[in-house]
Amino acid sequence: MQTESIADIIRGHASTAPSRRAFIEPDREWTFAELDDATSRIADGLVAAGVAPGDTVACLTRSLGAALLLAVGAAKCGAVSVPLNWRLKPGEIDYAIGVVEPKVLVADGSVAAGLAELALPSRLKLLLVEGDDPAAEFGRWWPAQRAADPRVRVAPDSVAFRMFSSGTTGRPKAVSVTHQGVLTHITDWTGPFGFKGADTVHLNVLPTFHVSGLVNALWVLGIGGTVVTRAAFDPADFLAAIARWKVTDTFMVPTMMGAMVASPAFAATDLGSLQCVAYGGSPISLDLLLRCVRALPCGLRQVYGMTESSGCIALLQPEDHRRGLERPEILRAAGRPGAHFDIRIVEPRTGAVCGEGEVGEIWVRSSQNFDGYHKDPAATAQAFPEGRPGWYRTGDAGYMSEGLLYVSDRIKDMIITGGENVYPVEVEQVLVTHPAVRDVAVIGVPDETWGESVRACVVLRPDTKADGAELIAFTRDHIAHYKCPRSVVFVDEIPRNPSGKILKTVLRERHG
Repeated sequence: MQTESIADIIRGHASTAPSRRAFIEPDREWTFAELDDATSRIADGLVAAGVAPGDTVACLTRSLGAALLLAVGAAKCGAVSVPLNWRLKPGEIDYAIGVVEPKVLVADGSVAAGLAELALPSRLKLLLVEGDDPAAEFGRWWPAQRAADPRVRVAPDSVAFRMFSSGTTGRPKAVSVTHQGVLTHITDWTGPFGFKGADTVHLNVLPTFHVSGLVNALWVLGIGGTVVTRAAFDPADFLAAIARWKVTDTFMVPTMMGAMVASPAFAATDLGSLQCVAYGGSPISLDLLLRCVRALPCGLRQVYGMTESSGCIALLQPEDHRRGLERPEILRAAGRPGAHFDIRIVEPRTGAVCGEGEVGEIWVRSSQNFDGYHKDPAATAQAFPEGRPGWYRTGDAGYMSEGLLYVSDRIKDMIITGGENVYPVEVEQVLVTHPAVRDVAVIGVPDETWGESVRACVVLRPDTKADGAELIAFTRDHIAHYKCPRSVVFVDEIPRNPSGKILKTVLRERHG
């Protein structure tokens, strides 16, 4: 059977291995045959609700199971699934619904009160994952539908998901991720990740609205593996799941890794089944990374990717982490780009292609690239300077060295002081090594002489002291003087979005 869509992943394995265990939720296990039956019923129900090919259905739930079922069911009838951030406030949900215009919304009962504040479109069918209304409960609705797969054929380059960007500046944009973008992970990334087909047991605790949450689940199912899921991350429960289900692989963000190795349950848990822990999503401190390299009985893989690339772009392999014990600078690399990715480093002000080791904007070209920003042609045109398909401007600054891609910062956060480019993350990486600094973010502020100057926003560790002059002098021992802060402000916390990314716009408003 040819795999052209995410629906074909479930159809294929249900045909060849129907009784194989596919998906494990805390309260239920699913075989491939059961997933196929459920998603066919969902597809039939969506069609009965008036969902046509190309229409949108949305989910607002913590449950990866519900999000996965809806996504595959939507694909079976040619619709597009939109997983929304369940942390959003009612006004933000209203904005997202207005952008994607879903015909069906599957939501947690816990958000029902917030939805009641909104003037939802009358045509929108609301199904609660859990709640008091049996007629509106998702778990009662789909089993009552016919087990009739509509089998609407969709082209691989058509849209499978619309996922909203993190929105660190302005309104988040709806990223159109294609079926091909997801399926390329199965064909091109399975080998580099070391997955072992049906023997792979992947523990997934990532949010449903993150590209890695859904894509990783579909990827592992695509190779015939098993996905173990939890709706939230709890270190003790996470470790217990590894031991119980003999988990071989997982993906974590750095804050999860820190909580896991610091958990009292860590030393007592049997982690012998683990073959790899992949991590990414936000920067990781060198101290935490080295602790994890030494503490975990398996390899580590750092992932650099984004929603616009459907996930992974580059991978830092376990052998790179081992080399990094002797050469720590390697651990700052994002990894080696996938073989199916073309990488170009471009000077952001002149457009010139940069040489080895020169910092510029990272451009990528791949079959994984997204199809554009929904209802935002201006942003789409800016993202694809030579038209689609083609080179995508990631907005990240970085450079290539010895075949490794290094990510320096966001281009929009670059500071131009006296005609020189300064990337805040380079300054932040120095300051965070000071014994008094717990957290830091660097911004550019207007300067009459230099155009912009470098300002550090610093959170001090409890029971420590340091003043601005001391921290500025500290940086001058490590990096060129023009990169060093000219001013320091001390703050109680660094503002971050739900993904853990620093909100530089908020810092500039408060301290710029």
